[in-house]
Amino acid sequence: MRLPKEEYLEKKKQKQFANSLKEYHVNKNTTLLEYLYEVIKNESRNNVKKILSSRCVLVNGLVVTQFDYNLYQKDIVYISKKPVDKDFKLNKKENKVINQIKLDIIYEDDELIVINKPAGLLSIESDNNKTSTAYKEVLLYMQNKDKHSRCFQVHRLDKETSGVLLFTKNEELKNKLVKNWNTLVKVREYIAVVEGRLEKKQDTIIQHLDKDSNNLMYVSNNKSTPEAITKYKVLKENNQYTMVDCFIETGKKNQIRVAFNSLNHPILGDDKYGKPASPLKRLCLHAKVLKIKHPIKKIELTFKANYPKEFDKLFN
Repeated sequence: MRLPKEEYLEKKKQKQFANSLKEYHVNKNTTLLEYLYEVIKNESRNNVKKILSSRCVLVNGLVVTQFDYNLYQKDIVYISKKPVDKDFKLNKKENKVINQIKLDIIYEDDELIVINKPAGLLSIESDNNKTSTAYKEVLLYMQNKDKHSRCFQVHRLDKETSGVLLFTKNEELKNKLVKNWNTLVKVREYIAVVEGRLEKKQDTIIQHLDKDSNNLMYVSNNKSTPEAITKYKVLKENNQYTMVDCFIETGKKNQIRVAFNSLNHPILGDDKYGKPASPLKRLCLHAKVLKIKHPIKKIELTFKANYPKEFDKLFN
């Protein structure tokens, strides 16, 4: 379907601007100004300061003008030839939509912030997609209260999946969680609505997964590939659909989506695996519960986001 001329030109303009940005990947902890001194060649220190103060620098997709802004390893710095609007996030048209999202904050303290991520929002930007993300929304929320605030990604949800998504407010805690994620996570519970009726009302699906040339996961006969363990229980069903409660013991990419597609009961709205009907115009997969053990305080924390009410409409 061809886009209207105005929308086509706007998208072309956005793409040209994004492509014009110089991109730098931070490989050590430092301050923004010191980093710019290192990467911007053939410019005086005063000109580098002017570039920063003129709104020509973005960090992880957000405009930053603070000289002493802390950078951490794996941050991404972008430098523009022209000043950038204050709330620009690399995709201006989509920004108009994303800015209307009010963060659904499940939990927040001095160390953690946990949100109920909506479907359709990336967890964090990828090399091929520099649009608004949950990470940027959380960071913007925090910096509206304290411009020196930072947040750190611990895990991801697929763009199409809604539910519990956790960030930390300091790098030390983030590193401890990421390093020991599989042992610190005690419960990962999802709700999914799949096509048709399942023959077994509860079961454990154990599969070996591998990745194909299109970056899609598939069930492999190679026992040396990573093992994915998915447990499910039927919650409700009708002649068309089944709602299942899923617990994953491993956190492999697209694990639940691949598991149900392999049973010939793909998750509704899945445009990668099975391509079933999409009555709700979204992937019907929701991260309901995340329970972790705090690596420093040694206490268990449970975060919960109820599944969208629209799932129930499929069974009325």
